[in-house]
This record gives sequence, C-alpha cells and structure tokens, in this order.
Amino acid sequence: MSAVSAAAARPWAVTAAGVDVTVRLTPKGGRDTIEGIETLADGRLVLKARVRAAASDGKANMALVKLLAGALGIAPRDVVLVAGGTARIKRLRLAGPGPILAAALENAALTGGRGTC
Repeated sequence: MSAVSAAAARPWAVTAAGVDVTVRLTPKGGRDTIEGIETLADGRLVLKARVRAAASDGKANMALVKLLAGALGIAPRDVVLVAGGTARIKRLRLAGPGPILAAALENAALTGGRGTC
C-alpha cells in the first residue's frame, strides 16, 4: 500500500445515510474513551474504544453508542449497532452528514474522544 493510500485508509466509510464504522470494543476498560485506530492481524482497520460498562445485557454496547454520540456531537438515536452485538469487533452506522461525521471521527481518533457516558 502506498503512503497516500495508507494515510487515507480509515475504519469508516462515508455512505449516503452517514458513516459506517468498525470498532474494536474493550468492555470493563476502566474509562470511556476512544483510543485511536488499530490494524488487526488480518489487516482490517478498527477504531479502538473502551468503556467502563461490562459486556452483559447490552450495557457495553449502549455505553459505546453513548460514547460515540457524545464524541461526535450527535444524538444516541443516530448511532445504530448493525453487526457484532456479542463480539468485540462491531459495525455501527452513524446517521447524519457523512463528511462532517468522518471529520469528527478523525478528530476523536487523534485526540482520544470522550463521550458523555
């Protein structure tokens, strides 16, 4: 992969409805935060996030939704878990203006965005 395409590669994609993002979630992580971008062993990119909530009864998933919504300045209702409900790797859909959400994700990944969980 060239330097240009490597720099442009992100774990999210702008869609007509907003942004789809792949997240690696660590429940019971001690704090609610976005920790940046990570490359998995299979080469996939993920947005790393951790939440204080335990992975039981969907509590960690709800905390992730609130974390992303708070970090991106959108309502929790605009963050939908579309895949990975019981897995560490999750796919979420963020509703709203795609380029603005992508820029907010970039900022959160670089600065360690924190929501209002």
